[in-house]
Amino acid sequence: MLIKRGARSSMDRTLPCGGRGCTFDSCRAHNMNLNTPIEQLPRIGPIYRKKLRKLGIKTVQDLLFHFPHRYEDFSNVLQISKVKAGQSCSIQGKILEIENIKTWKRKMFITQALIGDETGAIKAIWFNQPYLTNVLKKQDLVCLAGKALADQRGFYLSNPAYEKISEYSLRGTVGYIRNSNLTHTGRLIPVYPETEKLSSRWLRNILKPLLLEFRDKIPETLPERIIKENGLLPIKQAIWQIHFPDSWVMAKKSQERFSFEELFSISLWALKERMRLAQERAFAVPMNLDLIRRFVKSLPFKLTDAQKKSAWVILKDLEKPRPMNRLLEGEVGSGKTVVATIAALNIVKAGHQVALMAPTEILAKQHFKTVWELLKNFNVNVGLLTGKNDRYYSKKLKNQGIEISRKKLLEKTLEGAIDILIGTHALIQDQVKFGGLALVILDEQHRFGVEQRAKLCQSTSNIEHRTIPHLLSMTATPIPRTLALTLYGDLDLSLIDELPKGRKKIITKIIAPADREKTYDFIKKEARKGRQAFIICPRIEEEGKLEVKAVKAEYEKLSKEIFPELKVAMLHGKLSTQEKEKIMHDFKNKKIDILVSTSVVEVGVDIPSATVMVIEGAERFGLAQLYQFRGRVGRSRHQSYCFLFTDSPTKKTHQRLKALITCENGFKLAEKDLQIRGPGDFSGTRQWGIPDLIMGSLKNIRLVEKTRQAAKEILEEDPRLTSYPYLREKLGRFPAKIHLE
Repeated sequence: MLIKRGARSSMDRTLPCGGRGCTFDSCRAHNMNLNTPIEQLPRIGPIYRKKLRKLGIKTVQDLLFHFPHRYEDFSNVLQISKVKAGQSCSIQGKILEIENIKTWKRKMFITQALIGDETGAIKAIWFNQPYLTNVLKKQDLVCLAGKALADQRGFYLSNPAYEKISEYSLRGTVGYIRNSNLTHTGRLIPVYPETEKLSSRWLRNILKPLLLEFRDKIPETLPERIIKENGLLPIKQAIWQIHFPDSWVMAKKSQERFSFEELFSISLWALKERMRLAQERAFAVPMNLDLIRRFVKSLPFKLTDAQKKSAWVILKDLEKPRPMNRLLEGEVGSGKTVVATIAALNIVKAGHQVALMAPTEILAKQHFKTVWELLKNFNVNVGLLTGKNDRYYSKKLKNQGIEISRKKLLEKTLEGAIDILIGTHALIQDQVKFGGLALVILDEQHRFGVEQRAKLCQSTSNIEHRTIPHLLSMTATPIPRTLALTLYGDLDLSLIDELPKGRKKIITKIIAPADREKTYDFIKKEARKGRQAFIICPRIEEEGKLEVKAVKAEYEKLSKEIFPELKVAMLHGKLSTQEKEKIMHDFKNKKIDILVSTSVVEVGVDIPSATVMVIEGAERFGLAQLYQFRGRVGRSRHQSYCFLFTDSPTKKTHQRLKALITCENGFKLAEKDLQIRGPGDFSGTRQWGIPDLIMGSLKNIRLVEKTRQAAKEILEEDPRLTSYPYLREKLGRFPAKIHLE
């Protein structure tokens, strides 16, 4: 007798929640809904709750929208007699024998079972899972899925996935249980990102009954017109098919539905933010051309055309009575800080204040010194506020920094006596208030969350004016066009795609293990010329059996064995702020020849005499991150070099690293990185709070533009989204979801 349509296996049906034999149906008395906290769900104890919360899964809805990142194809259900070696398949039958065998030589358990159907029998072998004999018993009907192997053990299924089934026919033509009723075998099986030790099997067992209960309660967030025009699945069908697809076609259609929806929602959110900002008021600051000309003449170098163009656009934005919201994207060393300083000077001389926030203390202090040096002849007070250092440069003491108490610095800031306050996250503390903040500059703005940026923009005491500051964000991280269109959709974009004249192209080479000694000899020659070198390692300390270069071990080896005649220092995130500052100060003043470091030097370190960048385990970094590392050298007229050390023989590794050599600029490199590495792996994208599935869609510029156009049309016809309450509710959660740090 075949299993009846719609029947569920006992594993799926039983969901104990306090009382014995409690089924999921009886749990309806608990009045659960999509917003029910996971703490109230059956079968999710304290340990799993903690793991789920680490993934940001707090409610039933969060759990239902935790999508698989790939599928195992076990839909090929075969009679046992037709199974061949090397084949991945599913079989169904009865357990004829099952036992545990302990191998004393290897000190491991082997669970061995014999499964039979009317056409034959096959062995199944599991390694180190002795508990299976308590789960699977002789005479149980099962469906197994895995790879068939043939070796000295004979012909068998190796570590197959398993599940019990209710009934299946053993007469005539074998009748198999329908794949829609299977969970772990006999179908396309969802595989989830198995972080925090949450196995895909556990997630499938939790998700399937939840989907059966809640899929009809999930509200449709996409307008019906958009669903029809784009041939998308309705949400009730899509949510089931993305977790338990009937076929590859349905898996793809469900992915397309949610990719479209997420990109559409992000575009809608960004466009609404743009509309909201257009209604706000900001200080309209006229462009002081005479002042800008004097500043440009005072510079010890000539501005590039790209710098001039970007500065002009920013200054024109500042003249408008609505807040500027602009992203300044530029190559490493292209001179973004000078452009930002032009805007800051124009603001200050109009009687307002500027805040510049950097992600690290090292970078904040560098900006502090750079901005003061650029403006020291323009009577501007520049302050520094970090976790441990508070000081400012006064127009009265042009070449000397004055250490003052934090209380005094905050008082001066509130009074408006500090024209430009530079700092880290310390700037967004509640006690930091500005007398007349008109411009906020964020460096590497993707490292700051939406809430952090908003808090800084609200830290002015000018409530009576009902104004908010202009916002200028800066980044040297190359951003693919699709990523910029989607995630920075509320920002206007300016590009500095030109390096200062006289800069030489950095010679970049992939170094095989056999050429390591030659590279060390080259570093010694550079050191004899008075040049310096960075050596970047992926880790601080060695960990287990991972063959990954670690800073501490590499420092010991390089300082004692390879470069005993040179001064070698070590830098990593676990050092105190004072230690890090001293090391960077000594390195900048040429008291150190070679700096062995982790990625803490990725952003903002400026060492003009450093000409060599060595990156150990280069395959472990994203291309955008490698690009940032390389930008730490080549900041003078000396020829500079970047050596990529890798032991990886894979074609993909060399394809990626070669892109760093061949791409003309960071923007093209970013596109290449997204193209090569695929969903979820593009450097930094995991921090966006967007599923891997959606990140994969960013390679499709047509889809991005289509969703953006659809968002524009919806807002034109219904700016407040009155007709789409569920969509409006979803957008209300976006500031917490799209985190940019």
